[in-house]
Amino acid sequence: MALSLPFPLLLCFLLSLFLSNALAFPAQELKHHPHHGPAKKNYRDALSKSILFFEGQRSGRLPPNQRMTWRRNSGLSDGSTMHVDLVGGYYDAGDNMKFGFPMAFTTTMLSWSVIEFGGMMKGELQNAKEAIRWATDYLLKATAHPNTIYVQVGDANKDHACWERPEDMDTPRVVYKIDSSNPGSDVAAETAAALASASLVFKKSDPSYSRLLLNRAIRVFKFADEHRGAYSNGLKNVVCPFYCSYSGYQDELLWGAAWLHKATRNPTYLNYIQVNGQTLGADESDNTFGWDNKHVGARILLSKAFLVQNVRSLHDYKGHADSFICSLIPGTPFSQAQYTPGGLLFKMSDSNMQYVTSTSFLLLTYAKYLTYSSKVVSCGGVTVTPNKLRTIAKRQVDYLLGDNPERMSYMVGYGARYPQRIHHRASSLPSVAAHPGRIPCSTGFAALNSPAPNPNVLVGAVVGGPDAQDRFPDQRSDYEQSEPATYINAPLVGALAYLAHSFGQL
Repeated sequence: MALSLPFPLLLCFLLSLFLSNALAFPAQELKHHPHHGPAKKNYRDALSKSILFFEGQRSGRLPPNQRMTWRRNSGLSDGSTMHVDLVGGYYDAGDNMKFGFPMAFTTTMLSWSVIEFGGMMKGELQNAKEAIRWATDYLLKATAHPNTIYVQVGDANKDHACWERPEDMDTPRVVYKIDSSNPGSDVAAETAAALASASLVFKKSDPSYSRLLLNRAIRVFKFADEHRGAYSNGLKNVVCPFYCSYSGYQDELLWGAAWLHKATRNPTYLNYIQVNGQTLGADESDNTFGWDNKHVGARILLSKAFLVQNVRSLHDYKGHADSFICSLIPGTPFSQAQYTPGGLLFKMSDSNMQYVTSTSFLLLTYAKYLTYSSKVVSCGGVTVTPNKLRTIAKRQVDYLLGDNPERMSYMVGYGARYPQRIHHRASSLPSVAAHPGRIPCSTGFAALNSPAPNPNVLVGAVVGGPDAQDRFPDQRSDYEQSEPATYINAPLVGALAYLAHSFGQL
C-alpha cells in the first residue's frame, strides 16, 4: 500500500528516518558519495583479486581453504636455526624472503583499508581479514620475546642467487633479529603500528585476539621508543640495499604512536604525539608514502582525530595533511608531483605503482574525513574539494586497471590484457602439481630468461608498472617494472572497496 502524507509530514518522517539510521550507523560510513553513470571498470572483480593475491605470497603450512591452489607448503622449518617458530607470514615480492619491515607495513595498510572501507567490502571482508591474520599470526611469533623482534628470515643475497620455487627452497634460512643491544626503532614501531591497527580490525569479531594484538603492540612500541636506532645500522649488510631504512626511524615512531592513540584511546599517546611530533618530523615536506617513509600516512591519520573525533590539540595535522594534498594537485602553487604523459603519478622507476596505490588510498581516506567535517583544502587560493580528491584517486586506479596508453591492466588476471611474464619465482616455474620433482637453484634460471608466459597466474598481483613515458616491456628480468609486492596491493584493497561500493558494484 502506498503511503500518502502531506508534504511537511512526509519531510518530517523522512528526516526522522534518516536520523534513526544515522544513530544506528557511524556517520562517516553513510557518506559514501555514489558516483553517477556507469563505471568503466569492474572494481568489485579487481577488489576480489587484489585480496586473493596474498594467498599466492603465503609462506608456511597452507590451510584447507587455500584458493591459490598451485602453491604448496613452504618454509616449514623457518626459525629453527634460532630455536624459535617463525613459520608463516608472507614473501615480500617475487623472491622467497621474509622481510619484517615491509611485511609489517603491508599489514598496517591492509588493516587501515578494512578500518576505513571494510563496511563496504561485503563478502570480501572475511577474505581481507584472513589476509591480515596470516600476517599478524606471524608478527606475534616474531615479537614473542620481550625487547626482541625477529625481523628477517633468509639470506637475501643467497636467495637472489637462485631462481627456485619456495616449495624447493634450499638456501640458508638465516634468522636476523633486533634487540636492546642492536635496536631498530623503525621496524619495531612499524610492527607496533601493524599490531595496533589489526587489533581494531578484530575488535568486534574476535575480542580476545584483538586484545592480544593490542597488548603486544603496546609492548613493542615501548621497546621501539626506549631503544632508539635504525635497524639498518646494525643489520646493514643484511637488509641493505633491499629494505634499508633510508628515512630514519622518526617517521615510524610518529606513525606507531598515531596508531596506538587510535587503538587504545589512552591519553599517554596523544601526549607523546604533542610533545614529540615536531622532532619526529610531523611538518617535514617529504611527500612520498610507502614501506620506508610513513610521515604522510601519520599526518592523514592524525588529521582524522581532529576532523572526525574533534581532538583540537591535533589541529596542525589538518595543515600538514593539506600540504601533502597540495603537492599532488597539478596547477596549484605548491604542486610538486610528476605525472607520465598518460596521467600516472610517477615517483621513481623502481616499483612506482606502490606510490600510486598508497597515494590513491590516502586521497580517498582524506576525502572521507573532509566530507565528514564539511572541510576543503586550500592550496594557495585554489580550493580543492573532497570530490576532486576522489576524481584524482579514481583516475590513478583506472590507469592501473587499463586506462593507459598501453591498454594494459597492471593487475595480473584482471582485464583482457595484463602482464604475462612477471618477475616472480613461484609464478614463473612449473607448479609442484605439474612438476613434482625438485627444480634446483640454478636450473630455474632457464625460466627467468624464457620468453614464455608464466605457467601459474598470480591472480591479483600488481606489478611495478610502466616507466616515465608509459612504456611497459613485460620482461621477467625487469624487476623494477615487472615484480609484484605485498605493499603495492595492500593500500589498493581499500581504494577498490571504496570505488566498487560507490559505483554500486558491492
